[in-house]
Amino acid sequence: MKKVARYYDILIMEDRPADIRLIQEALGEVDEKINISVAMDGEEGLDFLYKKDKYHDAPTPDLIFLDLNMPKKEGKEVLRVVKNDDALKAIPIIVLTNSYHPNEIMEVYKLHANSYVHKPLDFDDFRRAIATIVGFWLSTAEIPPKTD
Repeated sequence: MKKVARYYDILIMEDRPADIRLIQEALGEVDEKINISVAMDGEEGLDFLYKKDKYHDAPTPDLIFLDLNMPKKEGKEVLRVVKNDDALKAIPIIVLTNSYHPNEIMEVYKLHANSYVHKPLDFDDFRRAIATIVGFWLSTAEIPPKTD
């Protein structure tokens, strides 16, 4: 059975403008209706998720791309907060990072990340990785229904 077409909300939590642009470009090539929001640090990302201040009408994301090395509140702390909150923990979180340390990978999965993806250096590889991730989460997998 084919899924009903709808808009998906994706939150990119990333502090590097070049990486944000790459993710946005890759998402722009995906055949899904996507609304993209960006948080440039961990605190801003949590404000977005908790709809604080200027984010009071922010959509609850269907999918989060999370960098680990961010200012103000690092990605692992954001992951810990989100995955311990009953209202947010079902949102799939894809850790998309330049890091590649076996201990860190294990720690991130213990914090209940849905996947850990090393950012490819080549743009075509990066684009394919994003398309594969989005294709799986938005076209193949069933994600939690919106509650807001």
